[in-house]
Amino acid sequence: MNPSLTPFFKPKGVAILGASSKPNKLSYGILENLLKYNYSGGVYPVNPNASEILGVKVYPDLAQVPDPVDLAVIVLPVGMILESMRDCAERGIKAVIIITGGFREVGGEGAELERKTLEFAREHGMRVIGPNCVGTMDMSSGLNTTFIKGMPRRGPIAFISQSGAVCGGVVDLVLESEIGFSHFASLGNEMDVSEADMIAYFGDDPDVRVIAVYLEGVQDGSRFIEEARRVSRSKPIVMLKAGRNNAGARAVSSHTGSLAGSYTAYQAVFDQTGVIEVETLAELFNVAWALGTQKLPGGMRVAIATNAGGAAALLADNLALNGAELAELSPETQAGLRTKLNPSAQVANPVDMLGGAEPADYLWSLEQMMRDENVDVLAPVLVPQALVDPLGVAQAWAQAASQTQKTMLTCLMGERSVREARAFLNKAGVPVYQYPDQVGPVLRAMRKYSAHLRKPVYMPVEAKKADKSTVHSILEANSHRQSLGEFETRKILEAYGIANVPGGLAADARQALAIADQVGYPVALKIVSESLLHKSDAGGIVLNLDDAGSLTSAFEALLARIRARFPEASITGAMVEKMARKGVEVIVGMRRDPSFGPMIMFGMGGTLVEQFKDIAFRIAPLSGEDIAEMIDATIAGKLLKGVRGSGRADIPAVQNAIAALSQIALDFPEIEEIEINPLVVYPDGEGALALDSRAVLRQG
Repeated sequence: MNPSLTPFFKPKGVAILGASSKPNKLSYGILENLLKYNYSGGVYPVNPNASEILGVKVYPDLAQVPDPVDLAVIVLPVGMILESMRDCAERGIKAVIIITGGFREVGGEGAELERKTLEFAREHGMRVIGPNCVGTMDMSSGLNTTFIKGMPRRGPIAFISQSGAVCGGVVDLVLESEIGFSHFASLGNEMDVSEADMIAYFGDDPDVRVIAVYLEGVQDGSRFIEEARRVSRSKPIVMLKAGRNNAGARAVSSHTGSLAGSYTAYQAVFDQTGVIEVETLAELFNVAWALGTQKLPGGMRVAIATNAGGAAALLADNLALNGAELAELSPETQAGLRTKLNPSAQVANPVDMLGGAEPADYLWSLEQMMRDENVDVLAPVLVPQALVDPLGVAQAWAQAASQTQKTMLTCLMGERSVREARAFLNKAGVPVYQYPDQVGPVLRAMRKYSAHLRKPVYMPVEAKKADKSTVHSILEANSHRQSLGEFETRKILEAYGIANVPGGLAADARQALAIADQVGYPVALKIVSESLLHKSDAGGIVLNLDDAGSLTSAFEALLARIRARFPEASITGAMVEKMARKGVEVIVGMRRDPSFGPMIMFGMGGTLVEQFKDIAFRIAPLSGEDIAEMIDATIAGKLLKGVRGSGRADIPAVQNAIAALSQIALDFPEIEEIEINPLVVYPDGEGALALDSRAVLRQG
């Protein structure tokens, strides 16, 4: 555990710079919370114009605050922040929470002030949460440096949020639910302490069983990947990503100043590191609470006990949508159910005990089903009825849960009449949901995390061949260019072991004939021009030229056509390449994401790649498992494995090409994009050929 972050949750003493005696001020709320929840350390308000607030002595300046004090919470105007940081440094305080806004999120002078504040903090070995945040909570120490009203009860969830308002909303939502938290951390602009820092810290904290995150943008992509990958092997990380489309990304930028990267890159990172992504705030805590209180299911076979057939039908539909299934109860289980249930009850799953079902009926049904080896998950459902006691039913469910190691996810439909019962179940560590359609996504998330834990430990793959000096020479010779066409790019590919279709560059028809004689007819012609990277769209490709005469006339006609259509284009000549035999056409590419770096692409190739959008992405460096998952996630991957009687293609050749492109991206950061389209894949053992390729270079 990083000791520099400990004072944010378990400080020996807290100084509040800018403490106010006015109840409508944020600092008043912070002081009130520090005094209210049994925090045992020293609490020291600092304000030169007050002597006492809420019965606590106020100090005129930080220098007069007694020891021990190792955390400062600054709630002062933005123009006073740097001076306050100097006071903290002189006092020896190394942990600072800056509640104040008006920094990078407003741009201009605010961004410059944030830069100077960070520079000062690093010069003096200080750690800073914020600015533009609401603070931290630790339910075990009783620390609450926020101005949020209320504090959740102690439990397994550590919550990280880049939005302070979301933190406040979550606290208000869960106060009566009895869902328990270990920590809250509002990070604001993440000037210093980042979401990766917090994931690492909570990953090492024994009080934390699951980490829930509201994420807007990542500051250090490689660090995020490293920590998420490490921590997710021991405890689940559940993530709600905001800014998933262009409008959302703009909102993120204006809200916290984060530079949101491509959402596609975030999805790839989550898949690679085992982070469980959810769609809504409700789902974030539904999933986190289940993972924090229940054992992972051994399978996805669900047994339902209900007093309402309609609710059970909705649940069954939702389970199927999320990859679960109804368990097939054994004859012995069904016979046992019949011995005590209403004679009219349905004992095949779902077990419908009818509207008058009592707590004892639920307990009996769950006890029979939990012993059935065909059942992995228990899912009782109650729809309130006039003669049914919801609290009594909840107590029966909790009793059943205490008797089994199997996963139990429950549903209490309704609101007013089941509030007490819902709180009772959560306090007992039995997740309860308001609607049947909330259960399936939770099980899907649990299944995903189980699959992640079964994966081999991450080991990056390397290209089988890597002639770096050749590629370095190519890039150096073309450093003045913005892009590289196929002629240069194919040399880069060959240096890393990716085979190209035989061919060469011809400046005139005579050279074209010589190349064709060397590679053999039939051949294809492709225009070579730095300004025309998409040759097919420009009409710059001619196929199936069978002899010298057709090649000569096609060469002259191609150059004349391109010059007429694109008079400004600088034409180098044309590639003459042997017509490749048919195979499965795929695309392999890379583009750099501003947050995470090289993003590797695989999918269906050819001229319709943008229409198919059959693409999978991962962030380099890749493991063998990453590459296999990319291929398996696409229709192209299914074609490679063989469909409708077609044989299996050379998948290892594709894997090698993906690994090589990943290695190129890591070795040469000056390459912004590189793409092979298509890579033609032949039957198993016969390899693959790059038919066309291009690259884009970093400028400046």
